[in-house]
Amino acid sequence: MSLKAYKRGSTWWAKGRIEFEGRPISEYLRFSTGAPTETGAQEVIADYTQREIRRHLVGEEASFTWDDAIVLYDAKPNEAKFLIRIHEELTGKLISAIHPQTVRDLCPKLYPTASTDTWKRQVITPVSAVINNAHNLGKCPPIRIKGFTSAQRIAQDEARGRQSRPKTTPGDWQWINQLSEAANPYVQAGVEFMFETGCRIGQLVAVRPQDTDLKNRRVWIIAQKGHPAQWVTISSDMMITLANLPPRKPKNRKTGVILPLRVFGYANRTGFTSALRTACKNAGIDYRTPHAAGRHGFYTELRVRQGLDPITAAAMGRWSKADLPDSVYAHSEADEGSVREAIRTNRVQRKHRGKVTALKKK
Repeated sequence: MSLKAYKRGSTWWAKGRIEFEGRPISEYLRFSTGAPTETGAQEVIADYTQREIRRHLVGEEASFTWDDAIVLYDAKPNEAKFLIRIHEELTGKLISAIHPQTVRDLCPKLYPTASTDTWKRQVITPVSAVINNAHNLGKCPPIRIKGFTSAQRIAQDEARGRQSRPKTTPGDWQWINQLSEAANPYVQAGVEFMFETGCRIGQLVAVRPQDTDLKNRRVWIIAQKGHPAQWVTISSDMMITLANLPPRKPKNRKTGVILPLRVFGYANRTGFTSALRTACKNAGIDYRTPHAAGRHGFYTELRVRQGLDPITAAAMGRWSKADLPDSVYAHSEADEGSVREAIRTNRVQRKHRGKVTALKKK
């Protein structure tokens, strides 16, 4: 008996076997279609039957679809919102028909005014994750999708009339001291903590009273970006700052729920960032993101301003490789005009030394 729909309670179910050319090609099946109507159930049965017949004819791998792959993927909330839009475009497609260029072409269709960095983050990365997860489960071949070239990034920036990857201005003590004129104690302490330790905003707002060990001058920070949770040593000044900073219970503005105590007073990065932006405006200084003020500022302070070696600076910021932070987080602060003048000065000095040498020879 081929698959038939029948009602069970308020939902329609299916029972029977998948048949092809009058012969059963599956075991006896019984499953819920999830449909509240018979018409919906028939559509589910028809789709399922077609997929099973295709699998019977060409094999598991060749018949594997995007829909099959996405069911196997446990998406995080941030990924899910991107995958919803992607699924509308790829539903029903065979994985074997989804090529790297297919995915790249999808980027401007879904986000015409976004940067190529956004395309990679919101389209290329989620699609790769879904397909490669299915590959790890033995369902299909893997996929490798290259990002976009510098020329493509520039062309997209011109098309949308906005530059991507704006220059990052790292935090420094002058900016932090100016911030103190308008920031509340929690924002001020938070910025100084990130600048001193190189921690991320997500790690900062997660710190609870029980995560501090002021007697031994250390704070426990959560795992993030592939780095394990660990104790981070703090300075004596930071120890005093935290000792005088009473933890407070942040409030969820959407639900009104009072949340557990946080050392830096905010439950999430949004609340902290908003308060930081307001403080910068009130202090009359340029706004710098928590990442720029903290992690970028931390590394630039050590490498550029203090001249610390790259291996030690990377280790202090918990980077696994020393070459990465040097290429991303170290920002030159040299004055271009002074550099050009120094080059000319060197030329004059060499000319003078040449004349002196010639006179000595005579």
